[in-house]
Amino acid sequence: MLISFGMICSCQKQDSSAEQQLAQRKAELDAREQALNEREQALNERDKVLVEKETATTNARTISPGVQSRIPDPAQVKAERDRRIQQLPPDARALIADPSQVNSAKDEEKDRLRQERLAQSQRELEEIQRQRQPKLEQIQKWRMSHAAASPAEEANSPVPSPAVETTSPTSP
Repeated sequence: MLISFGMICSCQKQDSSAEQQLAQRKAELDAREQALNEREQALNERDKVLVEKETATTNARTISPGVQSRIPDPAQVKAERDRRIQQLPPDARALIADPSQVNSAKDEEKDRLRQERLAQSQRELEEIQRQRQPKLEQIQKWRMSHAAASPAEEANSPVPSPAVETTSPTSP
């Protein structure tokens, strides 16, 4: 009878140490998840700043009415430029770039850079989600194994069981 009592006591000690280890691991996983959330928020804020900068640049290109009256008419400027180009010798005219080709090349470069930034942001977001997935799976496994424990332990647990949980752990 003494041996049985000793075995029961040792099992209870092992259970409490296992619970402490699980609680410690859960705390570590929670800290990692929090760090990932902060990194994801930082990336989202960075993307938002980039969009705001592009919007500000676009808005800065608009001209106020007071300044617009001092700017010459684009049609007149183009006509004057064309007239001066026609006065140049043919070999000098060949050296002057066609403005429509120059502008289209600039627009294509801007579009390409914008697409690269968007793709980079998407890759970073996917990387964060890939890093986060195994940790979320570990948390779910821990919760499932904890839910299989006795109802008395679950009632004393600070972590709700998955059946009681109202939000999905995979939602950002």
